[in-house]
Amino acid sequence: MVADAAPERAQALAARYGARAVTVSEAIHSDAIDAVLIASSTPSHAELLEAAARAGKAVYCEKPIDLSLARAREVVERVLPLNVPVTVGFNRRFDSSHQQLRRQLEQGLIGRVELVQMVCRASTMPPLDYLRSSGGQMRDQAIHFFDLLRFLTGDEVRTVAAMGAALALPDIAEFGDVDTSILMMQMRGGALAQLDNTRRTGHGYDERITLLGAEGALESGSQSPAGPTLWRGNQRIEPGLWPDWFSRVQGSYYQHLDAFIRALNGETVADLPGLLDGLQAQAIAEAAVQSLQHGQFVAVDDCR
Repeated sequence: MVADAAPERAQALAARYGARAVTVSEAIHSDAIDAVLIASSTPSHAELLEAAARAGKAVYCEKPIDLSLARAREVVERVLPLNVPVTVGFNRRFDSSHQQLRRQLEQGLIGRVELVQMVCRASTMPPLDYLRSSGGQMRDQAIHFFDLLRFLTGDEVRTVAAMGAALALPDIAEFGDVDTSILMMQMRGGALAQLDNTRRTGHGYDERITLLGAEGALESGSQSPAGPTLWRGNQRIEPGLWPDWFSRVQGSYYQHLDAFIRALNGETVADLPGLLDGLQAQAIAEAAVQSLQHGQFVAVDDCR
């Protein structure tokens, strides 16, 4: 079966390979389909997610659930009672370096976390047409790190303050977006967090997370192919450099999909981000957007 938003494209591809062109609805409701992966443009996520869930299909849905937090909340309220497996595309949870950081944190190597420093600096700007419908840097890029912050610390974000500017591509300011931003957050447990976030750098992709605790620090990201960097006392243990960005991110997508499939086969997979995780990360993103607009701290609970 071949389905496409443009029926003529589906028909052309189906004819080339001897397949059958169908509508998206026919594909979702087919008995031959066990699960649906939604990686379409963001404005279509909510409708497709609801349709697949009503058809009883397991769903892997890219983030965010919808550009509107209210609509995302509505989707979650409708889909959760259907009791179908759903995971939201926060693949960074499955990055091998971030996973090892979490394991070492759980082992108590650095004590209680007091400060989280996150860096996300993309290498090239996405196309302008993509940016127009992406929901903005907070909902599209930073949201991965809002989820990671919750995942790593086991805590919720209480307040957010954001500052941003359209420096790499000034045109995006016309629709209220930024490409360079700095965020400060406070967790409910008291820890502080910060994220510096850019859409384009002149030196390649850079992604790092540093956890500072009472007894040491852990770092995962760009320079750690074999695991996090560990500081204890006056010692620094650093395993080396990642060969490139794509090899690391590609692996996290594979691991997330593998975990999703294992869960469908009956295995318990604790780290799978679900609908409520998607909603929580999006609430933080909404608070960040409001902070950008109003220039003040915003309580995440006021956005939920």
